[in-house]
Amino acid sequence: MARKNNGNISVECPDCGTRLIIDPQLGKVLRHEAPPPKRSSMDLGEAAALLREQAEKREAIFRQSAEDLKTHSQLLERKFEESLSQNRGRPVTRPTRDFDLD
Repeated sequence: MARKNNGNISVECPDCGTRLIIDPQLGKVLRHEAPPPKRSSMDLGEAAALLREQAEKREAIFRQSAEDLKTHSQLLERKFEESLSQNRGRPVTRPTRDFDLD
């Protein structure tokens, strides 16, 4: 894991593969070496198919959200009409304020 070079300590992260060069006297990181990027072994045809599949998923999610918005607005309208019909016969009264109670 840790190796000493010129008095510096080299530590490699087991999770991400990043290498840190640390000066033990200063207690500071001198250098940070990012791991080389991982290359995928996907060819161009597979990449195009993956992009098409992702586009279809996005389109399906968009259609579903648009449909949900339509039904949501209809639900809100129905709730409003029901509440309005329940309260139509009630007289409108002035609300009681704390100031009026004194």
